[in-house]
Amino acid sequence: MMSDPTFIQLTASILFALAVIHTFSTKYFEHLAHIQPRHAGIWHLLGEVEVVFGFWAMILILFMFAVGGKTEAVGYLNSRDFTEPMFVFVIMVIAGTKPILSFTAFIVQRTANLLPINRAMAMYFLVLALVPLMGSFITEPAAMTLAALMLRDTLFSQTISNKLKYATVGVLFVNISIGGTLTPFAAPPVLMVAAKWNWDFWFMITTFGWKSAIAVMINAALVTLLFSKELVRTEQQATDTTTAKMPALMIAAHITFLTLVVLFAHYPVVFMGLFLFFLGFATAYQRYQNPLILREALLVAFFLGGLVVLGGQQQWWLQPLLMGMNDTAVYFGATALTAITDNAALTYLGSLVEGLSEEFKIALVAGAVTGGGLTVIANAPNPAGFAILKSKFDEQAIHPLGLLIAALPPTAVAIIAFRLL
Repeated sequence: MMSDPTFIQLTASILFALAVIHTFSTKYFEHLAHIQPRHAGIWHLLGEVEVVFGFWAMILILFMFAVGGKTEAVGYLNSRDFTEPMFVFVIMVIAGTKPILSFTAFIVQRTANLLPINRAMAMYFLVLALVPLMGSFITEPAAMTLAALMLRDTLFSQTISNKLKYATVGVLFVNISIGGTLTPFAAPPVLMVAAKWNWDFWFMITTFGWKSAIAVMINAALVTLLFSKELVRTEQQATDTTTAKMPALMIAAHITFLTLVVLFAHYPVVFMGLFLFFLGFATAYQRYQNPLILREALLVAFFLGGLVVLGGQQQWWLQPLLMGMNDTAVYFGATALTAITDNAALTYLGSLVEGLSEEFKIALVAGAVTGGGLTVIANAPNPAGFAILKSKFDEQAIHPLGLLIAALPPTAVAIIAFRLL
């Protein structure tokens, strides 16, 4: 039964709704920046998707400060867990480095040579299939960063249709969301519940993983075939780094940093310490680096931090809504609700309830990952891909409605895989 919200909870829910509406309006603000150059600065700021939730979270904290005083506002912030935003920031920067990109490009290129299809099509297919599945081991944010950077520097750097751009982003976001379910530690919505519900590697593979892998492959294959003529016309340029130019020890060092950060993902004091050491290492060997994507990673962390602050006040209506559903309803309900709130928040709310059936738990998590590609706020890695790729779209913005429409077909494939297989 839904309880009566407090004044703060009701205000936070209104601000959350405004933030969601703002997220879908960023393209309009970018348009205003172009037609009203005198005030372009403020319009560009309001048009940054990564700023949206941080902006409205700031308003919430200022409101709490005005109503309840410093103690209440600071106390609420201290009660929030910002480990995920911090982790995504660190993993984005390390995964986006030249040696990691070089190694990933090498794997993709070698695998592409084995496929009996046009090389451009093979590369495209693998970036949308192999890299998302790698996310089950290097984490979804890292996989999103790698795939988005590879697409930005190859296919998206050429003249291609908007249809291909949006279809690519739609499939990428959906495949990243479902492709991280082969293991219990890579996908944020799984990570929130795996330990409490005793979901180990074998459980994830047999319950979610094989279905996800099939859906990822089908989605990548369908979009590759659909745009095969356009892909063949494009000359896929290799990334500006190859393993031939990159010392093996440098690649090994970066992979070690990446691995250690993943292993200590739950311990910010450890992975932030590793990150600071990594920054020193990268500075010492600048000749092997591209500029680190610090700005993009910080904006994404700001976005996720704002989602943590605003999302923490939504439990009063989200949890009763989910708990009032049966197994089938919770799957489709979670898929739909994920579009307007982070999917990890949904599964976390489910983990707070005792006595849930195994079928309910599986349906909740499956629905959460299924809908993870529908919007930029649906899955924690999405803002990373958004930040990296948006400069290649008209007016340097990805239209949220365009993303939603493009993500519907691959989401339908995921639904079929999880519900019928």
